[in-house]
Amino acid sequence: MMTSILTKRIREANEQGRTALIPFLPAGFPDLDRFWTELEALDNAGASVIEIGMPFSDPVADGPAVEAASLHSLELGVNLDYILDGLIERKGRFNAGLLLMGYLNPVLQYGPKRFAKRCEQAGVSGLIIADMPADESTELRETLDAHGVSLIPLVGLNTGPERMKLYAECGNGFCYFVSVLGTTGQRDELPAEVLQKLQEAKAAFDIPIALGFGIHKPEQLEELQGLADAAVFGSALINHINEGGTCTSFMERWK
Repeated sequence: MMTSILTKRIREANEQGRTALIPFLPAGFPDLDRFWTELEALDNAGASVIEIGMPFSDPVADGPAVEAASLHSLELGVNLDYILDGLIERKGRFNAGLLLMGYLNPVLQYGPKRFAKRCEQAGVSGLIIADMPADESTELRETLDAHGVSLIPLVGLNTGPERMKLYAECGNGFCYFVSVLGTTGQRDELPAEVLQKLQEAKAAFDIPIALGFGIHKPEQLEELQGLADAAVFGSALINHINEGGTCTSFMERWK
């Protein structure tokens, strides 16, 4: 299997002595035109990977900030065609690896083969499906693999050794480590059990480990040294934009 651009971009940051940054922005947020401007701003500001949210009407894993932003995008008419058409139009502009994150239903409605083909055309290198366990992912993973799109494994505090091994055997791109048993959102510190479980994940996977759900200040990156290769942040970025900020001003704090 070829090394994913997602893996390459995270490793490049690590080789420079940095934790790779993976900002999350729901497609169409804060509005249909500005989303594309902010996406390019994230790339220009040094994001290793950019995670684009696929808005869904029943976002069971999303915290208040992400859910509100996603529902706003749905009200604006955002769908998979808006995302993929826009990325195809801008293909080649991004240095960061591009990743889509969302739920299974929209992908099934769109058609997995059509979706995978259009992701390849759009320069999308990875997909996270928050409500799809590994046991049920083989067919979708094979469809995505045929078009160079990695299905990113999700693991967390309740992932036992056998499940961790299963995800490690089929994972590509990077492993997304969920730091809490619950929804996304900001938290002030990482519990000791998270740091312990990160060590287990680090030992199980030979692809980078990215920590998400709760990252909101640069100081938290110091806790991750040697345990996580990348940090994902979404709620903090969304709140910053809602308060009148931009992706550029947000990313300046993280360099």
